[in-house]
Amino acid sequence: MNPCELTASVTAIANMLSCNLSIDKINLLGSVFAQLGDTLMTIAAQKSLCEDTSKTL
Repeated sequence: MNPCELTASVTAIANMLSCNLSIDKINLLGSVFAQLGDTLMTIAAQKSLCEDTSKTL
């Protein structure tokens, strides 16, 4: 999947999910996915640092 297809897919999913949700539920879902993204980035950064450290030893 190329970057354009990926962003189009994410947009389609967001539109589909939001059709039947209240504004409050859309806000909550957005916050949950933002936290999920932040947490995944933190985990990836930590793993990267650990791998870099083990390579230099």
